[in-house]
Amino acid sequence: MPRTRHHRGACSPGCAVEATLRLIDGKWKGVILYHLMEGTLRFNEIRRRLTNVTQRMLTNQLREMEADGLIARTVYAEVPPKVEYSLTARGRSLEPVIHALKVWGDLHVELHDDAAPTVRSAA
Repeated sequence: MPRTRHHRGACSPGCAVEATLRLIDGKWKGVILYHLMEGTLRFNEIRRRLTNVTQRMLTNQLREMEADGLIARTVYAEVPPKVEYSLTARGRSLEPVIHALKVWGDLHVELHDDAAPTVRSAA
């Protein structure tokens, strides 16, 4: 199968690919989106699923995603406060992208308990 050639100007700064990657850029954003694809979650439910994230980092990532319109934050007037996060329509539109990333990772990335993931060499 012939390789597709990418021309330099095909995706210059500000193009759709760069803009999309900027939205999901960050160590935890893609994983947060992946978990929210299952449904609405509270802050601590997300944190439990992301065992290595700090509270501050998770808060920052959630705020950025909310500002970008990818997730909705719902605060309930209760004591103690109850806050839930869910995907917006814009966030749900990324589901095929996140799913494709997971499929690619399942095929090409080896996960290790004691080290960073490594990409499998092409055979």
